[in-house]
Amino acid sequence: MDRWKVGAFVAFLSIVPSFHLSAQDTSAIDRGVRIGIIYRPGVRPGFVLLPRQGRGLDSARAIIARDLDYSDRFEVITLPGGDSIRLASTTPARGQPAPRSGAGGAPAANAAGGGAQASALNYPLYQALGADFALDLTVASDTTVATLHDIAAGGVRRTIRARLPEPGQPDFRQAVHRVADQILQAALGTPGIGATRVLFVKDGKVYQIDQDGADMKLVSASDRQAMSPAWASDGRRFAYMEFQAGRGQLFVQEMASGKRTPVATTGKALDFTPAFSPDAQTLAFSRATEEGTDLYTINVKDNCCLRRLTVGRFSDNLSPTFSPDGQRIAFVSTRPGLPQIYVMAADGTDQQLFAPFDYGVTGSSNAPEWSPDGQSVAFHRDVAGTLQVFVLDVRTRTVRQLTSVGRNEDPTWAPDSRHLAFVSDRSGYRQLWIIDLDTGRIRPLLQQSGARLPAWSPRLPEATSSTP
Repeated sequence: MDRWKVGAFVAFLSIVPSFHLSAQDTSAIDRGVRIGIIYRPGVRPGFVLLPRQGRGLDSARAIIARDLDYSDRFEVITLPGGDSIRLASTTPARGQPAPRSGAGGAPAANAAGGGAQASALNYPLYQALGADFALDLTVASDTTVATLHDIAAGGVRRTIRARLPEPGQPDFRQAVHRVADQILQAALGTPGIGATRVLFVKDGKVYQIDQDGADMKLVSASDRQAMSPAWASDGRRFAYMEFQAGRGQLFVQEMASGKRTPVATTGKALDFTPAFSPDAQTLAFSRATEEGTDLYTINVKDNCCLRRLTVGRFSDNLSPTFSPDGQRIAFVSTRPGLPQIYVMAADGTDQQLFAPFDYGVTGSSNAPEWSPDGQSVAFHRDVAGTLQVFVLDVRTRTVRQLTSVGRNEDPTWAPDSRHLAFVSDRSGYRQLWIIDLDTGRIRPLLQQSGARLPAWSPRLPEATSSTP
């Protein structure tokens, strides 16, 4: 087996000093903010979150505002402070009492603490400020009420009611993220990515972090070296490799309970880079022996039926990733001399070059991941001695470079197929970043050094908290 490969595996497991900068639920949105008064029309709809105060609302408002901003689908508008502008209409609907003004001139909740009076909003004024949508977040008894106003239509688009856990409870943040996703769905008809997490490796352990950069937790065993985390499509399990004495054992672990199950027939060689099939019944992985590295699959539902997909013969094949329909697998092969991106049928037949390259000019290509919509494959490639993130168009097989600043590697797709998390040293040390492919906006996900091998989850069901 090529020695550079073993060296790379060991490097992944090396311990790197870290510097902690914790995310706060009440932190200000760092980018993408515009002031309504100086609004200039743009391609994204304007969104304003009405000012409110109330029990449990501050943290929920901050999380929702950040999720909507990080969706990169809105221009977020900040309202003028104080009472310099009246945001509620002074003309009530016929037969209704005049509305009371709340904080910042927003329409007050009714006496029972319910949702805002839709007729009280001054829709023309919000429209003049550049808003297409306005969100009013209130509390009615034990229920949080999110009222989404369609400014152009002059009415309520949707009212969402949710019983949220108390702030600080384990499920609070994910419950709020789900409300944010429902708001995005109601506004644009597009599912959100608020209720998602990213797995990554740091100091030889697997951690998870919310997509907004908060709530980092250890999810793998604290006394073993781990790498190569990969989510199952149901969001309730993940696979990873434990490294011991030059061998790699694959495990599947439940997120809720922390229970882990060894994958049959692995652990006798260096087994790594697991990848679930879309139905989560099959696990593809790389196996390195003295004869080379090749791809295998195993039925993890029944923990049986090992199958070899490639036969290297002087080349290595590794890093599989399934297409969303489960019919194809993209992977890395060294058969051209340097590692490049190949594709084959899920049964190992019809192996062919996937991402084009120039012999003698293009550098190594590694770490492919198929997008959830099936249209693209992200990977990193050596460009003049530095790794950069690329995206392959599956239909045309054309390649586009996404990054150019610093060293950038190991891209992983969000379930919306427009955001990628990746590792970059653009800030001076290697940390996790997120890029939006539509706008080009790049933001840090984890401001700690030493993160490796991120894996973005699907949209998560309820009760996915873990206990290492």
